[in-house]
Amino acid sequence: MSLVIPDEILQATRMSEAELGQEIAVLLFQKEKLTLGQASRLAEMGQLQFQHLLASRQISVHYDVEDFEADLRTLR
Repeated sequence: MSLVIPDEILQATRMSEAELGQEIAVLLFQKEKLTLGQASRLAEMGQLQFQHLLASRQISVHYDVEDFEADLRTLR
């Protein structure tokens, strides 16, 4: 699925597409809607880089066995 965000929305936020993607990924991770792996892919960042982004915002990484198993399924 692709999501098209109108240019006027990007301009209103004063963010690039990449920045907006990161914001959405952080929000969904924080709400526990995405695993760390899923959120880092949405943000188009490596997991370590995404973890640094979370840490810079003082957001803890909630990564449990269930998340690990979901990431393994995704990788297959």
